[in-house]
Amino acid sequence: MDSIDRKRTIGYCAGIVAGISYGTNPLFAKPLLESGVPVLVMLFFRYGISALLLAGWMMLRKEAFRVKGREMGLLVVLGLLFACSSLFLFASYEFIPSGLATTLVYLYPVFVALIMVFLRFFPSWQTWLSIAATSCGILLLSQPSGAAQIHPVGIVLAVCSALSYAFYLVIVNRSKLIKQVSEHTLTLYALLTGTILFAAMRSIRGGDMLEGMDSGADWLNLMGLALVPTMISMLTLAISSRCIGPTKTSVLGVFEPLTAILVGTVMFGEPLSLKMAAGILVCVAAVVFMILRPGKKNG
Repeated sequence: MDSIDRKRTIGYCAGIVAGISYGTNPLFAKPLLESGVPVLVMLFFRYGISALLLAGWMMLRKEAFRVKGREMGLLVVLGLLFACSSLFLFASYEFIPSGLATTLVYLYPVFVALIMVFLRFFPSWQTWLSIAATSCGILLLSQPSGAAQIHPVGIVLAVCSALSYAFYLVIVNRSKLIKQVSEHTLTLYALLTGTILFAAMRSIRGGDMLEGMDSGADWLNLMGLALVPTMISMLTLAISSRCIGPTKTSVLGVFEPLTAILVGTVMFGEPLSLKMAAGILVCVAAVVFMILRPGKKNG
């Protein structure tokens, strides 16, 4: 296996791990929400604990924390983009059904591809076909209630979440300024930025930072939330974007809703309809096609 094929294999594997790990969000977040933990408190501890775990790992490996001034500025921007993606998504749930929000957020592969075209990096026809197929699969997966009210604010928030995520992926891949910054360092400063943002927002709104955290199970769920769908997901996302490009990485993100649905079905007894099963098959087929017929090496 030559270096290009090895890099591509690592990129695809990392992208799949990123999608699967991020899709475990409901496994840890749903019990916390049911325990009455406010969203901002959950996000603060999620990012904060993850940052501490990653910093500890970097210290054990004796990795450098220092970055240059201009690099720091861009890392803060990346942290704000990733954190805002979470905030916009949670906020959209107050206005539109979660299934519709998921569908709209999965516009981010389209946004990534369009941004790359604007930057004169043109995805292959295989990638465009995979984007179209996975989008159709996501439409099958989402089942918004016909009686639910659709508020324009919710649509705007979900689209903003997708845009924030898309810009994060593109910057990680294309920015020459942070090209020499390791994935560990990049992720750490993004997490720290999110931690500070959520702490500030919670302080402005007021309330106990430990609200709802009443049992050991709550703290275990927070640890799981910080480790799997946050630290592991962000690290592998950065690795994948740098190895195979943001467009292909975003297509592999389809494993997020697939995993979330399977978690809901297996762990929480949520129904799995024939339409949803068909959506899963379409999405998996699209990803397999993209991996077997990759077209361009990066983009």
